[in-house]
Amino acid sequence: MASEQMWIAGEWTDAEDGSTSDVLNPATGEVIATTPKATITDVERCVAASRAALKSKEWAAMDPAQRGRILQKMAAATYANAKSLAAVESTNNGKTFREALSEIRYGAWTLEYFAGLSDKIEGSTIPVPGSRLNYTLKQPLGVTAHLVPWNFPLQLAIRSIAPALAAGCTVIAKPASWTPLSLIAWVKAMQEAEVGLPANVLQVITGSGGLIGDALAGHSGVDGIVLTGGVPTGQAVMAKASENLTPVTLELGGKGANVVFPDANLKYCAKAICFGIFMNAGQMCWAGSRLIVHEDIHDELVEAVVAEISKWPVGPGMEDGVRMGSMVHTSHRDDVLDMLARGLAQGGEIACGGKALDREGAFMEATVVTGVSSENLLFQEELFGPVLSVTKFSEDSEALALANDTPFGLLNGVWTNDLSRAHKFARDVESGMVSINEYPITFPQTAFTGWKHSGIGIEQSKDALNFYTKVKNVNVKL
Repeated sequence: MASEQMWIAGEWTDAEDGSTSDVLNPATGEVIATTPKATITDVERCVAASRAALKSKEWAAMDPAQRGRILQKMAAATYANAKSLAAVESTNNGKTFREALSEIRYGAWTLEYFAGLSDKIEGSTIPVPGSRLNYTLKQPLGVTAHLVPWNFPLQLAIRSIAPALAAGCTVIAKPASWTPLSLIAWVKAMQEAEVGLPANVLQVITGSGGLIGDALAGHSGVDGIVLTGGVPTGQAVMAKASENLTPVTLELGGKGANVVFPDANLKYCAKAICFGIFMNAGQMCWAGSRLIVHEDIHDELVEAVVAEISKWPVGPGMEDGVRMGSMVHTSHRDDVLDMLARGLAQGGEIACGGKALDREGAFMEATVVTGVSSENLLFQEELFGPVLSVTKFSEDSEALALANDTPFGLLNGVWTNDLSRAHKFARDVESGMVSINEYPITFPQTAFTGWKHSGIGIEQSKDALNFYTKVKNVNVKL
């Protein structure tokens, strides 16, 4: 069992009071490490070091092209260590090694993308009346705190760390208590690769989300908060940040729908539907947890989905051939099973799955529920587990209304070969992202953004840099 430490103020350190938390392998329930349970004193030390690094200007005022070169080195080191990092991620989170490896390589790609943008953060000149020169500067936002979720622990950390560093900000990253190990391992890999980050530009603090996340969100020395998590957590962080008028980027929950019309390629669609809900055991904000399917093809598509998922072996993520790994914790699995039972009490029939696996670890069967009405909690609420609800429709307008009948608006998919129908649906569906004849899909250069209760702000793409920079207008009387 490893005894890990935090990276604060230029040293690997324990919590101020020496307290620790156990970290589990959810596939076995085994304690595989301990990490420090930081105190408010540790938060103060971390913020002070981050502010000192910001004020030193060594990073913020560095030639932006040089910042980009350092991010390129970080990307290269991430690629080089991807397999070892994926093993840590799979063991700590429960997901398959295959999924973890893909996600960490995506994180390296994200670093490459923002490395290329670091010297392209530009102001503008503005025509104004009279003999004047008017222009804008884009300067680093400052100290940024990143509250990282447990479902994609390293990829989602890098997703926000990369643009923050590219913009010249300093970073405090706080991983989820259940899954801190891959971020710690990544920081060690960056140090071993000697990528060239100045002291205290990047720090990692571990501990209670309620205590440490709350302290960072409400700290006057933090200039921006980035959170990926559930809606209640987002609301709490936003309320705390409002005390200092600290800006936030919140990527929250989802209840994505795959809307399937009769002219869709059902064989390909069935595979994508399974990937979109059963990957990572359904523990994804952008999961396609609703299947809204035309009545003429309902039975055929449900049969194809059940047949496809029956081919997916379930087991520990590091075992060869496993397609769906463990859930992150037995308590989370039990919460999902409880919500499933409450939803079934409101209607619906199980086409497959529905139970915990009778084995050690936080495993659950891939579950498909048909006959789900739009009032059912299985249609409305985010279970964050491997549960697909299926609802029929007959008319195009009904399909759109069903897709929009949720408080969430992250990613929705439409399956049709009628491009006019597809583009109209993409225009009218109430979500930040839409995917046509593919699900789920994103790239570092495309905006990851939610509407309604799915969040505030943009991750990925050049638009993400708007959060990590502040605009200054300069007027010169000539």
